[in-house]
Parts: sequence; C-alpha cells; structure tokens
Amino acid sequence: MSLTRFFHSLTGLKSRPMTREKADTLLLLGACALVLLPHASHLPMWIVASCGLLLVWRGWLTFRGNRMPPRWLLLPVVALAMAGVYWTHKTFFGRDAGVAMLTLLLTLKLLEMHARRDLFVVLFLSFFLILSSFFYSQSIGTALTTVVAVVALLTTQISFQYTGVVPPLRKRLRAGATILGLAAPVTLVLFLLFPRIEGPLWGMPGDAQGSGRTGLSDSMSPGNISKLANSEEIAFRAKFEGAVPEKSQRYWRGIVLSNFDGRTWTPLQPHRQRRSVQVDFRGEPLRYQVTLEPHGRRWLFALDVPRELPQIADNSAGFSQELQLSASQPITDRLRYDAVSHVDYRLQANERPGYLQQWLDLPPGFNPRTLEYAGQLSRNARSNTELVDAVLKNFREQNFRYTLEPPPLGRHVIDEFLFDTRAGFCEHYSGAFVVLMRALSIPARVVTGYQGGEINPADGFMTVRQSDAHAWAEVWLDQRGWVRVDPTAAVAPDRVEKNLGSVIPRRVLGGLFSLDASGNGFVQRWLSLRQNLEAVSNAWNQWVLNYTPQKQKKFFESIGFPNVDWQTMVSVMLACVVAAVAVVVLPLLLQQKKRDPLDALYQQFCQRMARHGLQRELHEGPRAYATRLTSDASPLRPETKLALARFLELYETVRYGAPVSNSRSSHLSTLKSLLAECR
Repeated sequence: MSLTRFFHSLTGLKSRPMTREKADTLLLLGACALVLLPHASHLPMWIVASCGLLLVWRGWLTFRGNRMPPRWLLLPVVALAMAGVYWTHKTFFGRDAGVAMLTLLLTLKLLEMHARRDLFVVLFLSFFLILSSFFYSQSIGTALTTVVAVVALLTTQISFQYTGVVPPLRKRLRAGATILGLAAPVTLVLFLLFPRIEGPLWGMPGDAQGSGRTGLSDSMSPGNISKLANSEEIAFRAKFEGAVPEKSQRYWRGIVLSNFDGRTWTPLQPHRQRRSVQVDFRGEPLRYQVTLEPHGRRWLFALDVPRELPQIADNSAGFSQELQLSASQPITDRLRYDAVSHVDYRLQANERPGYLQQWLDLPPGFNPRTLEYAGQLSRNARSNTELVDAVLKNFREQNFRYTLEPPPLGRHVIDEFLFDTRAGFCEHYSGAFVVLMRALSIPARVVTGYQGGEINPADGFMTVRQSDAHAWAEVWLDQRGWVRVDPTAAVAPDRVEKNLGSVIPRRVLGGLFSLDASGNGFVQRWLSLRQNLEAVSNAWNQWVLNYTPQKQKKFFESIGFPNVDWQTMVSVMLACVVAAVAVVVLPLLLQQKKRDPLDALYQQFCQRMARHGLQRELHEGPRAYATRLTSDASPLRPETKLALARFLELYETVRYGAPVSNSRSSHLSTLKSLLAECR
C-alpha cells in the first residue's frame, strides 16, 4: 500500500491521485516544518502549538483539495496572533518578539498562497528564519539542522521550477544538495577571510542579559549546590600544556564566601577587598587554557591558586583580596583564556590579626550547641592545627552521611546538621566546618568552585561539569597562611579521589553516573559515544565559534601577510573568492555536454507549448504530437497550427531522414523562423 493510500485509509478520505501541485505543496510544508523546528526550543508554547496547527490545517486542505480560507477569516487570526505576541513580549521590537512574529507570519502565509510570487515570499522568509535561529544557538546540532533545512528549501524551489516531467524526489534532493555543495568553497573563503568584528557574530548585547544560566550562585545555603549534582551541563573545558594534575589537586577556585547570616553565605563587600595579595609560589607552574561556557555572571575559574590574570578580549580580569578571579562584564558568550596556576603555595602568611577579624564574625543568637562544642574542643587542644584535625576526626569517625537528599533544617542549621541529622552535601560540611573554626577563633571562609574533571581521550581536553560543583574551606594558620581544608574528604574521600558517582550511585542515563563502567559493555559504549560527541562539539567551539579577530590575524600571518589591514583583507578575500568560483565553475563548464542545435530548438518548442497547457507526452513522437496540436480540439489559432505543423514536419525530416550534405544549417534557419511563428 502506498503512503498516500495509507494516509487516506487512516483519515477516511477517498483515495485520490497525488497531483504534482499537491506533492509540491506538501514538500513545501515539510521544508517549512524543518525551518521552524530549531525555534521550538525558545518560542512560547502557544506559538509552537499555533504554528503546528496552522501547518496541519494547510496540509489537510492540500489533501482534500479544498480552497484556502478567505481573507475575512484570516484577518482576525492574524490580529489575534499579533496581540498574543505583544501580550507575551510587551513589544513588537527586539529579537524574541521579531522572531515570534516571523514564525507566525510564515505559517499564516502558507494559507494565503495564490500566485507564484507568494511561493517565493514563503521561501525567502524561510531562509531568513533559518538565519535567525543562530541568534539563540550556534551549536553543531543547529548548524546540521540548518543544512538539512536549506537543502529542503532548495529542493522545493527546484521542484516548483519544472514545467514538464518532474524527476523523482531523490534526484531533486541530490540537486538541492549539489547546489549547497557548490557554494561551500566560497562560504569557507568568506568565513576565513571576511574581516571579523570583536565579539560574537550573532550576539545581541542586552537582549540576552535576562536569560537564565545554569551554574554556581554568588551565595550558598543548604541545598543549592546539591541541585547541580545531577546536571551534565558542561561548566568549562581545560587543555593543559604539560602534565595534568592529580584528581586530588583539581580544585577550581571560584567564588569566596565570607559573610554568614545564620543560614546563607555571601561574599565580602567590594570596598573591603582593596589590598595586595601576597602569595609565595612553589614548584613548577601549570599552564593551561580554559574554555568557559556562558553563565551570566562575572566570575572566572582557575586551578587553586592562579598566578596571574588571564588576558580576555574586550574584557578585563581582576583579583579580589580573597583571590577570587572575575571579569569586568558578565560572561554571556563562550570565553577562552590562558591561565597559570600553582598547586603548591603559601597564601598571605603574614597578615595582621586585626585584618583577619572579618573572617571571625558570626551572627549572634544562632547555633548555641555548636558554640558550646567549640568551647569543649578548645580546652583539649594545644594548637590551631590540632583543632582543625579534631573537627575533621569528628566528621570522619561519627555517623555522618554524604547525600544529595539531606533532611530539611530549621533556624539553627549548623546545630541541627552537626548533632541531629548528620546528613548533607558539600555545602553542609564546609559551612559547618567554617562556623566551628570561627567559634574556635580561627579565621575561616568558604570557597565554592568545582572539584575534579575528566580527561576526554578523544581530544585530550579536561571536561568539568556542573555536577563537579563543590564547596570547601580555607583556614588561616600562623606561618602557613590560608590553608585549604576539604571537610567532605573526611566523610567521603572518594568524592575527591575519584568522582561524585563513586560516592552517590545514580541512574545510568538519567543524570551523571560513575565513569567506572568496567564489566558493563553497554555503559562503556555509551560513554565512548558521548566522549566522541563532546570532542566533536568542542572542536566546533574551538575552531568555528571561537574564530576571533586575533585568530584571523594569525591566519593571515601564516599565509604571508603580517600586520594586515582591512584593505589588504578585502583584497585577499576577493582574490580568493574569484579563485573559489573558478574552481567550482570551470569543471562544470568543461564537463558540460554540447547540445545539438536541432534538439535545443525542439526542446524550446516543447517548452513553449507546455506553457500553454499543451505539453508533449512521454510516448509522443513529433508526428503524433503534431496530430494532437492541429486537431479540432486544439485551442490554437489556424495560422499557429500551420506553423507548428511545418516545424514538426521539418524537424522529423531532419532528425530521422537521410542526411543531406550542406543542408543542415539551412534547415536550422528555417526551423528558427517557424518557431518564431508558433506563438
């Protein structure tokens, strides 16, 4: 059973032959659906549903062969759609409102196609909507979807151009793909050589500022870091020049939290962070490059601790007093920067006691049992180092649990965690540890960032995910300065030595899981596939989306144009465009078959007749065709019938008769004259 008959059997419609007009219209609807598909992820649901219903309505009208709706019905629908856009976005201007209107207008235009020009309006509007999809995503998946949609649109445009016999769909698809392939060399030249501007090509400053991002917050309270544990979103990637640090050394420093109100940790106020930072670096530095995904905040990440500020195009980076690395502007686009860090260091070992007081503050009226417990510890310890060890020993030996689903806590969150629930995630342990340290008169603070990262064997990049989000503590010890202490390691050491999945089991395909998949062939294959896909995506980000003006300048230097200006760029680009066009066009011209002038005249004659609805059938030869054209049923005028009969008779004689020397050229001249009379 054919696809058409199967559809009719499902819908209860009588089987009708699929005419060419119906087939071309359905092909157009399929191409428009591919164009609208990438926009479904960011458009409001009512617009997605409306566009889907309009496409189904147009398809139903095509199958039934019904007339399209009158304008008096379409006008209220258009008015309601535009009112809905304004009600949703509060404006008709801007990226989101503009794209929403274009998608609705495209589907509504499909219900108002009465002439060939309407077809071209739909096609050109579709091409523009394809371009607008890059306002929201420039991923490799979006690029591949765009290629498929462009091929579908070109195939549709080709299909509507045929006046005679239409080739099979696969041949038309091949023709559309060939057209796109012929444009590839020029596209590559323009990508490499067209003068680049600073910033993302498709970015719209201010339009995306309010978009939500996944990642660490600038505050910490019980439960907010554990929410990231099941997220497989990539936070950033890192590529090391030399040796890769051990997993226990992969602490990626982010936001430092020092103020505590009894439940929530927040950073210090900026005016309290205006002093130089003294760091004694030891050992060899680690050099690496970070590719940071957009998160809508200003902070950057580097291995604990960074040695120098990264160089960022169109942005500047700075250190806080607590070695918190941040940019001058929010990170709304993918950012790549070089960094240098030392994992062996001594941080601010000679600070004055008065300055350290800000890391001893505790809110009054909270956690009385914790303060009492701190008093008991202080009576039995001889040094601050012993106090730190005593608290870690308590975490390690008592019945504390590391869990993603800790019980809720009330007003005295530290008391309830330490003495009642004893179950929590890293933010519980780091926060409780810092409060205990401050109660013991030891300066302490919370540091949030990421811990871990896995090397992708497919490309050698270290991938750090949102599930690697972590919180640890820093305490100030005499002659040692700020020392990193990770209380989580005392409760769940595998969290630091291996990964989160080794401590907390999770579903294989629903959230992140342990990468130790030995003995499970399916998991190993799935991991290998994911690593390869991430490597391809990373290559796309590094070489395509991150093709910056600086990279373009280096490319020009590599081909012999140092210190290039824009005039030279344009000259080189135009020369390469001409060369690319020649590479594409010359082989086509050389391979083009020379057409017989006689066959060309006959084909021109058939095309002229087809435009008047008198196309030649496949089985008809010149004589049978002439008989039908000159019959009494033919609508042609008598003088036209006489001319076309003489044309076909002479063509038949020249094509199939005995060859006569020196007569072909005169016959061609006569045929041209007769063709001119066939109007």
